[in-house]
Amino acid sequence: MLDALAYNEQLDIALRLLAAAVGGAAIGLNRFLRHKSAGMRTHSLVALGAAMATLIGIEIGDSDAASRVMQGLVTGVGFIGAGVIMRDGESHVQGLTTAASIWVCSIIGIACGADKLILAASGVVLTLTLLVLGRPIERKIARIARDENAANDHSD
Repeated sequence: MLDALAYNEQLDIALRLLAAAVGGAAIGLNRFLRHKSAGMRTHSLVALGAAMATLIGIEIGDSDAASRVMQGLVTGVGFIGAGVIMRDGESHVQGLTTAASIWVCSIIGIACGADKLILAASGVVLTLTLLVLGRPIERKIARIARDENAANDHSD
């Protein structure tokens, strides 16, 4: 009986890590297809590492330790995100969305490590939805605002 329980626990851990890696890879694929600096491997590794660190924090059995691990992850991953942010001139900044997607991947990894797979899957779906639909929606809103400004300029 103990062998079966140990096997089931090991399988559960493997599935959590796989879920984190796959979720991160899905988001990273979006960034790769848009020719961004961080792609599938980076996003997948961030999510996998976050899941592993969370599992270790949980396995320690101390809720304070798990909380500190998660706090460190959320803060520390910001350094990776900072590496993809570039500034052209004084006002044009690139890489913020990719940095944010890396940060979200760390949270998805934490959710997987904490066995919150529905939360993680929802996070992946919502992140991909925002990455795919965000730019077209922003462009549409900008076009509407530009048209309204032009109409207001003509009525003055």
